[in-house]
Amino acid sequence: MTEPFDIAFLNGRFGALSSLSLPVLDRGFLFGDAVYEVVPVYDGRVFRGDSHFDRLQHSLDGIRLDNPLRREDWNELLANVIQRNGAGSMAVYLQISRGAGSGRDHRIKPGLAPTVFAMAMPLADRSAARKKGVAAITADDIRWARCDIKSTALLANVLLASDAGRAGAEETLLLRNGLLHEGASSSVLIVTNGSVRMPPYSHRLLPGTTRDLVVALLAADGTDICEQDIPEQELRHADEIWIASATREVLPVTSLDGKAVGDGRPGPLWRRVNELYQRCKENGGEIR
Repeated sequence: MTEPFDIAFLNGRFGALSSLSLPVLDRGFLFGDAVYEVVPVYDGRVFRGDSHFDRLQHSLDGIRLDNPLRREDWNELLANVIQRNGAGSMAVYLQISRGAGSGRDHRIKPGLAPTVFAMAMPLADRSAARKKGVAAITADDIRWARCDIKSTALLANVLLASDAGRAGAEETLLLRNGLLHEGASSSVLIVTNGSVRMPPYSHRLLPGTTRDLVVALLAADGTDICEQDIPEQELRHADEIWIASATREVLPVTSLDGKAVGDGRPGPLWRRVNELYQRCKENGGEIR
């Protein structure tokens, strides 16, 4: 009997996760020469899969790697992973590396067969976080200069997220040259005087599928939205702070570096966006 979320895909075959293995010369293992996506699934239904596949294509283009599958093939693979893992709610992790060469060489050699991997993961229960909010800390952004590529080379993110864990916080919010960028594994939005604000996209930020959905939901709801540089002091004096990602959805930050955000409780605009987000999930990802 297989364990929940135990059936994974690697290079054309499905099997128990513990039974799958890679060549040690795979460039994803040696160099982090790989990209990934995480796609949420609710009650067996993929949530806004096209936005994730669009971002996956952006990442593949960024590392100069041809997409190994057509869009319809990705959708079929996703459906198979979901079905083989119970067809319930989960997150599906997709990863493509450049493949295995004949040795360890930094230079990209032509003709490698990409490694395609997919697995299912449980979605964490975020009900307590939605009720009370979460804590976050700040830190200098020590990552590389192409954060718009969803690369598996995540050592800096791992260290920054671990700093949050040691501080008893949910996330680390990243600052560079006095400006907010994003979280170690999330987009960041703030509320100031009734306006939702977020840093502009650049090579320093990952395009956020959840952030983009939040913006679309709020725009349809008539909320003022502004994309602009956010100085550190504006972050620290924000009325509300939110973190957004595919598996977290949108969470309210109620404590930043040990100090209360607003009145220390989830704010009214977060309550509204959470309502809109949950309704969007019920509608299969459609904005109505």
